[in-house]
Amino acid sequence: MFDSGFGGLTVARAVIDLLPSQPVVYVGDTGRYPYGPRPMAEVAQFARQIGRWLVEEHQIKVLVVACNTASAAALDVLDDELGVPVIGVIDPGVRAMLSATRSGHVGVIGTVGTISSGAYQRTVAAASDEVKLTCAACPGFVEFVERGEFRGDQVHVLAERLLAPLADAGVDTLLLGCTHYPYLARTIADVMGRDVVLVSSADETAFALAEALGPPARAPAGEPSPARHRWFSSGDLGSFQALGQQLLGPELDQAEALVWPTEPVEP
Repeated sequence: MFDSGFGGLTVARAVIDLLPSQPVVYVGDTGRYPYGPRPMAEVAQFARQIGRWLVEEHQIKVLVVACNTASAAALDVLDDELGVPVIGVIDPGVRAMLSATRSGHVGVIGTVGTISSGAYQRTVAAASDEVKLTCAACPGFVEFVERGEFRGDQVHVLAERLLAPLADAGVDTLLLGCTHYPYLARTIADVMGRDVVLVSSADETAFALAEALGPPARAPAGEPSPARHRWFSSGDLGSFQALGQQLLGPELDQAEALVWPTEPVEP
């Protein structure tokens, strides 16, 4: 699985908890984060490069795109090119959000790239014509998470400003449409109020992965066989390992450096 940085570790945590016997190869593309402000064509190029590397170098069985921006930009082309099942975070998140809403008025927050792509708007419209959707881009959230700043006055003030359209709209369920955002859940909940249900796509994505892998994916009850996982970063390795272990847990015991070639991905 891959993400622009640390956000996808929320998905990795859910996968490890659900499927402890399945080895995970995780790429945090921290050398090129954040993806959100970048052109979607460039994000798609990054996603194809990472996807090909995971297939060719690690013979993966399934690719999890643990990044909403990359899911919006490249899920279809990855599915066409790679020859393995590809799972994004958008569809699972929308399913969880629609299951949680009471009033039918829901919200999605994400990066500028994700929200402007229209991916969530199209997915919700295809799933239900009775739901009212309000979306908002939240530039700056990812940067706070990547610095390990989850609470504090600066984060709270930014959240109040960015979440105001959702609060004014009266949504009862808010989908955190970026895998970084669950780390800011306490601040987001403080701003939105206790009556608003926050939804993360991580657990639903893990369930989708289990379905794609089939019944043997789960270890037999009472016979846990924890897998060995590998963690790669294209940025500062020390920072990735230190913050990554804080966010994920002891499974992220050692990170490996990943250097991309400068040549663009072939079309």
